[in-house]
Amino acid sequence: MSASADLTGGAGGSALARCIACATDLFAREHWGRAPLLTRTAELGATFTDLLSAEAVDELVSNRGLRTPFLRMAKDGSVLPAARFTRGGGAGASIGDQVADDKVLAAIGDGATLVLQALHRSWPPLVDFGSRLAAELGHPVQINAYITPPQNQGFAPHYDVHDVFVLHIAGRKQWTIHEPVVDAPLDNQQWEQFRGQVAARAAEPPLIDTVLEPGDALYLPRGTIHSAAAQGETSIHLTIGVHAVSRYQLVRHLLDLAQDDAALRTSLPMGVDLSDPTVLASELAGTVAALHERLDAVPVADVARRLGVDLMRRTRPAPIGPLAQLAAADALTSDTTVRLRSGLRVRLDGGADEVRLVLLDRTITLPGSAADAVKVVLAGAPVRAADLPGLDAAAQLTVTRRLLREGVLVPV
Repeated sequence: MSASADLTGGAGGSALARCIACATDLFAREHWGRAPLLTRTAELGATFTDLLSAEAVDELVSNRGLRTPFLRMAKDGSVLPAARFTRGGGAGASIGDQVADDKVLAAIGDGATLVLQALHRSWPPLVDFGSRLAAELGHPVQINAYITPPQNQGFAPHYDVHDVFVLHIAGRKQWTIHEPVVDAPLDNQQWEQFRGQVAARAAEPPLIDTVLEPGDALYLPRGTIHSAAAQGETSIHLTIGVHAVSRYQLVRHLLDLAQDDAALRTSLPMGVDLSDPTVLASELAGTVAALHERLDAVPVADVARRLGVDLMRRTRPAPIGPLAQLAAADALTSDTTVRLRSGLRVRLDGGADEVRLVLLDRTITLPGSAADAVKVVLAGAPVRAADLPGLDAAAQLTVTRRLLREGVLVPV
């Protein structure tokens, strides 16, 4: 059994609804991984300045001590050397790759685009938004911001190997969208390998050619070729990259499980030329047959477990405050209401004697008597300590306090 909290967006509302105006099932059926979707401000009913603004960009650049690779800069399709926009931070902070606000000022003034990377880790509104969106989609996300001065373009036509939601914050930017040259590209199929085909496709009539304004949103499946150029004012937009789990990843998990089959670990013959197709034919046929037999027998649960571990590594749960957690554990009473930490992925193992909550880097072991209580908290709904089933009053407090201290539960 596994659990992940707030799969519908939680108390903060649906994050996906901030990005699209159509019904979720329509988006899933007609657009997810298939086709771009342009949504205007009037359809969404709100802008995105609560997530990021020009003032927030200045705050991040001037006061947060960002270091590479949490920012980069580009101009005319080329990434600038980090020395162009970083330096040491002075006494007590001499590491040389910290953002230098005056250098950023000069570079933007010279037409360079500023990219603030991994804002789902560094800017609180986007930490929350990214966590909720990842939980709703069931796929990991990352969030970058692009700040482009007037009449400039940071990057040449290209494609990404992840899906993208573009949320336009400020200014206006011309977006030109073309169909893929590689459908659903994988991580090892970057656009630079197909630079010629991308350039040729970008010279064809576009699929979409439009100006995004504040509050507009655009969804692009991975592989969609795109470029963007700021118009008469500085442009700011968020790019939310969705690292969708693909069928190829299931194939890789299946192949990893295939190594348990001794027939597939057998050495090929010696004393022959294995590069000769006529020599290799029978060995390949035998291997395919053995592989087919092994794959047909792989339990779905084994693949799901491996995929769950991968998602644990790639998805960050909602942040917690260590001191606040300790204080909540110390102040715990039977009337305290708690819930599962948003976005936390947990696998439940164990038997009659003990129950194990398997997290990314540790396993929490509790008595078997706590099994029903653990199932209740993993369901995600808020619950009082006094309402945990199968435990007496003292054990309810002990289990709740332990899970607060472990960062599994948070106070409501």
